[in-house]
Amino acid sequence: MEAVPEHEITMKTQRKYEARVLVVKAMAHTTRMFIVDELSRAGERCVCDLTEMVGVDISTVSKHLTILKNAGLIDDEKRGNQVFYRLKVPCIMDFFRCVESVIECNATGCKTCSCK
Repeated sequence: MEAVPEHEITMKTQRKYEARVLVVKAMAHTTRMFIVDELSRAGERCVCDLTEMVGVDISTVSKHLTILKNAGLIDDEKRGNQVFYRLKVPCIMDFFRCVESVIECNATGCKTCSCK
C-alpha cells in the first residue's frame, strides 16, 4: 500500500471534515445559536419555553431542535406531555468563545487571537 502524501485528503480525513461541517452548519442560524446558548445557561429547557423565548411557532422551533439533535449537539427527554432539551456537549461553548475572540480581533485589527 502506498503512503498518502500529507497534503492530500484521505477518505478518513474527508469524513472527519464532513462531520465537522455538519456540526458547524447546525449552528449556522441565529435561532439555533440562541437555543444552544440558552441551554448552556439554563441546563435544560422544554420546547414550550424555547418557543416562547424565540417568538416563533412550535413547528419552527422543533425543526431547529431536530437539526441540533441530528448534529449531536443536544439530547432530549420526554416527561409526560413535554419534551426537555439539554446540551449533549457543553464544550461547544468553548467554540463560541473562540468565535468571540475572532470577532474581537477583527474589530480591533489584532494580529493574533487572544484565546491562547
